[in-house]
Amino acid sequence: MVVPGSTERMSSLDRNPAAASAARAGTGMAVASMLCVQLGLAASVGLFDSIGSGGAAWLRLAWAGVIVLVLIRPRPSDFSRRGLLAGVALGVVTGGVTLLFMASVARLPLGTASALEFLGPLGVAVARSRGGRVLVWPLLAAAGVVLLTEPWHGSVDLVGVAYALGAAVCWAAYILLTQAVGDEVTGLKGLAISLPVAGLVATAVAGPSTLPLLTWQIVLIGVGLAILLPVVPFSLEMLALRRLTTSAFGTLMSLEPAIALVIGLVVLHQVPGLWPVIGIGFVVAAGVGAERTGARGHVAAPAVDEGRPTDASALCQAVSPHP
Repeated sequence: MVVPGSTERMSSLDRNPAAASAARAGTGMAVASMLCVQLGLAASVGLFDSIGSGGAAWLRLAWAGVIVLVLIRPRPSDFSRRGLLAGVALGVVTGGVTLLFMASVARLPLGTASALEFLGPLGVAVARSRGGRVLVWPLLAAAGVVLLTEPWHGSVDLVGVAYALGAAVCWAAYILLTQAVGDEVTGLKGLAISLPVAGLVATAVAGPSTLPLLTWQIVLIGVGLAILLPVVPFSLEMLALRRLTTSAFGTLMSLEPAIALVIGLVVLHQVPGLWPVIGIGFVVAAGVGAERTGARGHVAAPAVDEGRPTDASALCQAVSPHP
């Protein structure tokens, strides 16, 4: 048995089958989430010419808020005051990261924007890591990010970089708040607060300028995109953060720039150079290392609604029309 808070916690995974299994499950959820995110972003690029990057972000978030409210149907009694406040804060940063990142993708290649945004999770990983052996994974991932962005070329759009760095700050807050909400609220009910709030934030920022540009075809496309991103990946991330430390999760997100590079090549025909390809190897190695050292030693009990499932079955309930 591993004592919560012990400095031996990370190294005991191999001797603790339950913890190792949790780490593997959390890793699988995180990787599936990243695939959905990047496919959703690549699909959203096609809307830029019609409604702009802000409009594409707003359409996804607005539909996502409606979808989770219909499927999850939260009640006030489902939430403690702390859980409710954390869910609202999560919604604000979710709106921020989506709007800022979509603005950066309009100006930068998908792989470059994702690599810059990854500085947020990397910062969480560095701040939360304990000891040199764990810290090596964020450092290795950082080297991969440098290779992916190739800053020595000096031709990157600075406004796009600023948007991506703003998204990085929001993503760091998103990771911390997602884990806080997941520990306070059972199942996926936290999303029933955060995504509607994110939709309201996006509506205030981009809704007025986008509404006159909408057609029925664009509205229907927005429904599909909302399911691909953010409903499914955000659900997976909330479940993953019940099984992984924020340090491990943040470092595991180093895989996202590599996934973005591949999606950008296959879907958007953005051909990478030699150094970005080498960077993929660095971030993949960091992600594997994070998975082996990343199970959470102690998971806080949810504050309310103790009888509801908190594992992957909750995701099935959330996406099923018959919860």
